[in-house]
Amino acid sequence: MSTRIPSPRGRAVVVTGASSGLGKACAEYLAAAGFRVFAAVRKPGGEPPRPRVEQLVLDVTDAASIAAAEDVVRDRVGDTGLWGLVNNAGICVPAPLECLPLEDLRRQLETSVVGQVATTQAFLPLLRDAGGRVVNITSGLGNVAIPYLGAYAAAMWAKEAFSDALRREVAPSGVRVSVVQPGAILTPIWDKVSDTGTRILDAAPERLRELYQDTFPRFLRSNEHSARTSRTTQEDFARTVLRALADSRPRTRYAVGRDAAVGRVLTRLLPDAALDRAFRSLVTPSGGTL
Repeated sequence: MSTRIPSPRGRAVVVTGASSGLGKACAEYLAAAGFRVFAAVRKPGGEPPRPRVEQLVLDVTDAASIAAAEDVVRDRVGDTGLWGLVNNAGICVPAPLECLPLEDLRRQLETSVVGQVATTQAFLPLLRDAGGRVVNITSGLGNVAIPYLGAYAAAMWAKEAFSDALRREVAPSGVRVSVVQPGAILTPIWDKVSDTGTRILDAAPERLRELYQDTFPRFLRSNEHSARTSRTTQEDFARTVLRALADSRPRTRYAVGRDAAVGRVLTRLLPDAALDRAFRSLVTPSGGTL
């Protein structure tokens, strides 16, 4: 059984992507646990901050915004430093890779990988001052790449690799790095995922639309259904992030939800050919031919 740090009170944490969904739930949960939380959002406004929650404007794709946010946090925390950085900001671009516009791929990687590295670089000096922690939020798709989420899986795998390398590089300075891998959880992001996927397929050349017009929309519906029927909650996710921040000996990885945990095990046990067969139904048209 893991032990916890003596108290989160007085310890400051930045949570990116905190305007809604998992990030917002996480920020509020950590504040309720006693942390002082900087809830980072791309644009100011929204609901009034909760107790111990301060809104922080931070766009992970904008270097000037990241620098300004770091200045604000440094001014607020002073010599105590920053206990935690929760890299939660991200997007999900679904599409058959054959249809994927390269600008959408760049947006996926810029937001979910490059932006995370840039944000971490900015806050590492403050984290080092406190002997703090980086918690990178990836996904169950950081273990397995499923059809039609190739861009997203590529970003999650890259973030996993970034986390491993960073953990090993900063260990001598006392900074810990953990990954939290949530499975399907119902949040507002699923409406955006379906809308983005539909937009991409509608804009594809006719020959590509014909190839994927049966399987890809079916996948989007199934994907959204999995989230809506999942028993894993936003509170489950937030509780796991708290563990990564508060465990005296944090794990390198935490899975959230049965699907994420099972997926991690299966990818270790099953050969690629078996996984390919498991996903075949996703890409097979209703008529049974491609």
